[in-house]
Formats: sequence, structure tokens, C-alpha cells
Amino acid sequence: MSTHRCLAEGLAFPESPVVYDDGSVVVSEMAAGRITRVRPDGVTETVAETGGGPNGLARLPGGRLVVCQNGGSTFGQGPWPYDFDGCTTLFRPVGPPDHPVVPALQLVEADGRVSTLFTEFATRSGSTVPLMRPSDICVDGDGGFYVTDGGATRNRNRGMTGLLYGTVDGGLREIVYPLEMPNGVALSPDGTLLYVAETRTRRVWEFTLDGPGAVSRARGLATVPSGGPLNIGGADGLCVDAAGRILVATLGTGGVTVFSPTGELSGAIPADDPMTTNVAVSADGDTLFMTLASSGRLVMVENWRERVGAAPTSP
Repeated sequence: MSTHRCLAEGLAFPESPVVYDDGSVVVSEMAAGRITRVRPDGVTETVAETGGGPNGLARLPGGRLVVCQNGGSTFGQGPWPYDFDGCTTLFRPVGPPDHPVVPALQLVEADGRVSTLFTEFATRSGSTVPLMRPSDICVDGDGGFYVTDGGATRNRNRGMTGLLYGTVDGGLREIVYPLEMPNGVALSPDGTLLYVAETRTRRVWEFTLDGPGAVSRARGLATVPSGGPLNIGGADGLCVDAAGRILVATLGTGGVTVFSPTGELSGAIPADDPMTTNVAVSADGDTLFMTLASSGRLVMVENWRERVGAAPTSP
């Protein structure tokens, strides 16, 4: 049977686990403005101090990290998802930051040095606009990266955003617009399909790629079920395993929802934190890691595939 084990606790709103060959996991701590390595024995060490609010992480060829810097927030106990009777109280972002930084993609060197890579991108119409609140990122086989910009809400106005593609030396450009609060992003094992989760709609999009950053087709692949005490839901970070299954960190119910490559619901890996923000699997596919942000934990689940059955056949 699959078993849950807390690998680390006391993390400051962890996100975006990146699994290394030595068994360590690097996560962002959004409420602390830092990147942290969790060793297999649970010991933690600081990789880099980014300031602001580091969210999605990805590893480039050669080992450098690209960080989605969302600019920061003030964190505290607050009602979620709305402020009325019956809602739960969680540790979460509750307001603008006291010391904001410019939303950007940041580059972290092997020695922990942090530099700003991009603060803006080229739209499909050719204009240049600033990043609003970069959310998540994945790297392709060519060393390029796909980025979701989750957008920002100010008073009663919300900025619409989309999907971006870039390279370290070639800039950042928009390839899909608009999306409704795009969040998790990951590639299929062969790199021909790209998956994007929209938090508010709970929708998982599938984009067909004809080359790096070249989208030729799109379809709504699946919708994450709602659940929990208030029957709500949200799609946060996601990853794809070697069999092509799409694993989506699920807000509201907590845990991870698993879909087959063709979009059928395969099962779920539960967790006791409704703010389950992201997910990754080990290189051998046996172990699942999820960040439980409001409770500050990194949890590992061994033999997780027993919960969702045998590997699916290719579509």
C-alpha cells in the first residue's frame, strides 16, 4: 500500500518541488523569500535568498534554477476561500507585501547567486508588457521554458494573462492568450504535448506543440473535481509521470488528482491540507512529493501508483 511520510515541516508556504538524483528535493518558500533544499533525512539548507515571493521552480541544463518571482505577499491566518461562516482559516497570502520586488523570472546559480532574467515579455501583438505574477514553469529538451503568469487582482479588477515561452538568451514571448488564472505547467514525456492548469476553472488544457514554443492545437483535456466541506476545488501545480499520467495538486479537497493521458480520471492521492500547491515524482516514478503549503510541509508518498492502478496504455 502507498504510505504518506512527512519529509520536512516548518516550511514557509512551500511550492514547486524539484526532485534531484540524490533524493533531495528543492522547494521554494514563498512566505520566506528563499529556495530551500530538503535532504532525504529531512535536514534543510538554504539554496538561495530571492526575496519577494518565489513560486515555480525549474532546473535548466547545467543545473541552474529559474524562479517565478511573483513579487511577494503578506502572509497570515485568513479565511479561505471566502470570508463567511463555514470557511476554514489557513496560513496563506492575506495582502500586498511590505517589501515588494518587481515580478520577474530569476536565475539562481550553483553558488546561490540570484540575478534577474526577465521582467517583461512580448505579447502576440508585438507590444512589450511587464510580468504580473509569474506562477509556474517547466523546461523542455532544448533548454527553453514554458511559464504561466497567474495575473493579479486589484480591487475589483483582474488582469488577464496567458502562457509564455522563452530561453535564457532569447527573451520571453506570449504563445497563448488569454487563460483564466493559469498555474501549473508540464510537458508530456515525449515533449509534444503541454499541459496547463487553470486554478479557478479547475480545467486542464492540453496544447499540441510543433516545436519549441509553437502551439498548433488546443483542447480542454479534463476538469479537476470539486470536493471537501464546501464542495470547492482548484487546480494548482501539476506534473506528468513517465507513463503520461497528469498529476494535479488540488486545492479544496487537498492532495493530488490523477488523470490518464486521454483525460480520464484515474484516482486521487489524499492529503489533509486543502492548500496542496504542487507535486512532483521521483526519476524512477515510485515516489510522489507534494507541498502542503498552509501547514508548511513537504510530504512524500511511496508506491503512489497503487492508488491509481496500472500504467495506462498510450493514446
